[in-house]
Amino acid sequence: MEFKSGFVTIIGRPNVGKSTLMNSIIGEKIAIMSDKPQTTRNRIQSIYNDDNNQIIFLDTPGIHKPKNKLGEYMVKVAKETLNEVDLVLFMVDESKKIGPGDKFILEYLEGIKTPVVVVVNKIDLLNPVDYKSVFEFYSSIDYVKEVVGISALNNRNVGDLMEIIKGYMEEGPMYYPDDMITDQPERAIVSEIIREKVLLYLRDEVPHGVNVQIESMKGRENKDLVDIEATIICEKNSHKGIIIGKQGRKLKGIGKSARQEIERLLGSKVYMELWVKVRPGWRDNEGMLKNYGYASKK
Repeated sequence: MEFKSGFVTIIGRPNVGKSTLMNSIIGEKIAIMSDKPQTTRNRIQSIYNDDNNQIIFLDTPGIHKPKNKLGEYMVKVAKETLNEVDLVLFMVDESKKIGPGDKFILEYLEGIKTPVVVVVNKIDLLNPVDYKSVFEFYSSIDYVKEVVGISALNNRNVGDLMEIIKGYMEEGPMYYPDDMITDQPERAIVSEIIREKVLLYLRDEVPHGVNVQIESMKGRENKDLVDIEATIICEKNSHKGIIIGKQGRKLKGIGKSARQEIERLLGSKVYMELWVKVRPGWRDNEGMLKNYGYASKK
């Protein structure tokens, strides 16, 4: 049997479940998950392997109307992937109404040559009549090749989706070793784990202005221990106070939760120090954005 490979991008409005789907497909937690929109900021490559296929998934930031330079960067990253891949999965959450964000993406997709499959997420929240209406709406769009309903969180119909995806792959090489599941370096994953815990612990007005920088990450000689020093960047002094919390409790909770997950990732004990620094307006400062890794390759 011929070996097939290819690239698939997952796009959609913020918070429709793109990262949840990718983690479900890969079987490992690669992308951070949160109930807050715009969680993913960079293009994350995850790698699915079986005996006859290697499929590289690009989990992109949600396409939305940007409010700052960071937002512009995120949308640019998402759009740049569309003509670079073999298949586009347009993921929608139809537990909510079709909104202007969906229509904006649909209009944009009309101009690309890459095949488009619509993935309707959270079908467990739809009754059969509503799902039929959603299915017929997306099926009526000329450039949409197929429509499939799933629940990424419950892993429902994800296997069926994978079979559809494999049908669009062509004979090709193995781009990565068959035991590799992501191209993200450990430092990047550690940074994202800490940011996820910040998202989970904080109020709505803080998370989008937060970034995490790994200052140092190194193992101790002859000891099963990794030392990590990280800085949580925020935009306002009031946000710094919220992150730290009364008597430092919130920051301790963030650190403990992150450390436990990082230890599972690295397979070793972790000693971690967290600091919080204020950098006003960093999301609109091109120099800071480049320093923090948000710089387009083009």
